[in-house]
Amino acid sequence: MMDPFGRSITYLRVSVTDRCDFRCVYCMAEDMTFLPKRDLLSLEELDRLASCFVEKGVKRLRLTGGEPLVRKNIMHLIRSLSRHLESGALEELTLTTNGSQLARFAPELADCGVRRLNVSLDTLDPDKFRQITRWGELDKVMAGIRAAQAAGIGIKLNAVALKGFNDGEIPSMIEWAHGEGIDLTLIETMPMGEIDEDRTDQYLPLTQVRADLAERWTLRDIPYKTGGPARYVEVAETGGRLGFITPMSHNFCESCNRVRITCTGTLFMCLGQEDAADLRAPLRASEGNELLSNAIDEAIGRKPKGHDFVIDRATRKPSVSRHMSVTGG
Repeated sequence: MMDPFGRSITYLRVSVTDRCDFRCVYCMAEDMTFLPKRDLLSLEELDRLASCFVEKGVKRLRLTGGEPLVRKNIMHLIRSLSRHLESGALEELTLTTNGSQLARFAPELADCGVRRLNVSLDTLDPDKFRQITRWGELDKVMAGIRAAQAAGIGIKLNAVALKGFNDGEIPSMIEWAHGEGIDLTLIETMPMGEIDEDRTDQYLPLTQVRADLAERWTLRDIPYKTGGPARYVEVAETGGRLGFITPMSHNFCESCNRVRITCTGTLFMCLGQEDAADLRAPLRASEGNELLSNAIDEAIGRKPKGHDFVIDRATRKPSVSRHMSVTGG
């Protein structure tokens, strides 16, 4: 699959649910209204949809949410999709998770061929963790990380950099992660969906964070890639890798190789644009995949050059109305 700008689409992110057992302040309102369960694609439909993309050249498949591991019978889907790893059609099957359910699922995930997970973790302070997630317990996430490592699954931590919340904690998080042999990626907050907070108060440009870290440590740019948008440096003093995802201060659109599908079968060609394609209708219109394949091709032909995220005092409304949990964070 090739988009209008010559970018090969090899990375698919699929949201299997909009539900989550956390309510992170930069992602959701506390009193969220979730989709009716009848609107969600079945696990069999998610399998068929993802498999069609694999047949069309997708090499990396990431399951997201919400929190993917709260979807009922999710391991049935993961085990089924693992057949594409065994055939060699898929290079990687992975998940982005908050870690709350990992202690329960890590051994089976490893058995399905999952070799790497992204775990969202914005602080190592238990009280601050409860504050930012509203409902989460840090001990459960740490137990999940340990269980995944024991099962042979590599962990990468994702931390959203938030001004006045965890900015002073970033160096200690880097030291802890690298001491555990874990890569850490910092992410700028994005203007998606109405939340209870003011994002202009939250936004911390990673250009500033990197400059501050460079006064403390030696940062060396490296060509390391995981398939996503992070740009990596090696921290000489810790020996670990640190990634930066900068949709606001320096967008990564020129190398975008990914599209996203929601749990209702809507394909978003760009995280930061509203243009989308309904894949649920062609999926359900026929037992064959010709209609579905044609709908995918038409949508990829509309993939935009980049996103239009803005965070400022004059633009208090989110750049896109849907929450990150709907699109697949």
